[in-house]
Amino acid sequence: MTASSLSTKLENYYFSIKQNRWYWLLQLGCRILLAYAFIVAGMVKIMDERFASGLSEIHPMGAYLTALYHTGYYYTFIGYAQVLAAILLLFPRTVLMGALLYLPIIVNIWILSFAVRFVGSYITSPLMVLANLYILAWHYDKLRYILPFNRHSEEVSLPKAKKYSLKFPYLFATGVLSTMVFFVVYSRFGHEVMPQNSLESCQKQFIGTENEAAGFEFCECIHTQGGSLDYCLEDFENSKPQSQPSI
Repeated sequence: MTASSLSTKLENYYFSIKQNRWYWLLQLGCRILLAYAFIVAGMVKIMDERFASGLSEIHPMGAYLTALYHTGYYYTFIGYAQVLAAILLLFPRTVLMGALLYLPIIVNIWILSFAVRFVGSYITSPLMVLANLYILAWHYDKLRYILPFNRHSEEVSLPKAKKYSLKFPYLFATGVLSTMVFFVVYSRFGHEVMPQNSLESCQKQFIGTENEAAGFEFCECIHTQGGSLDYCLEDFENSKPQSQPSI
């Protein structure tokens, strides 16, 4: 199969998606949910309040948010950028601009959440990235003109369908649900240790396990001593009881 024929098949598949009511409803839902999330988060910054104020300042994520809060107008600027991206997402004429502005912000939040294992956005941030990418994919008919493709139609964007297909995309829906389940399961079982948001919730994951003592030390390291995640994880690994080789 040549690159040209593959591109044609993908475009034909895309055109069929644009005629389906269910795909349209999904992109609409993604726009509303993403806009709501950034309006809430952005207004906190615009109102000059520390985001996730209930999180301890010595927690890895809390330390970052505290430092960010003290950057002055840069902190407020992020809030305005989030609200602007959210508002742009809500209007059909500006949704693509909003999605392009939204993407680098939410990718940064996703990487940050994974880097410090922040449970507050550990599940939601990658799903928000995927929702943002879906919105961009929905507007591929406009984006393709800046992509390195050799051929495309002369129309700038596809006209709105006169009559949408109501055929339910079972395969696509299964993929969406499977992706959501994957991130939920990964957030629960993907790491042996999670710092959690408080000392009590951190210790709870170790109660009754063979690593209870080492786990409690890890939680104290994070929530009482203010150690970095990498340092506390290394200390946890060194404190775990070593299994004896069988004879």
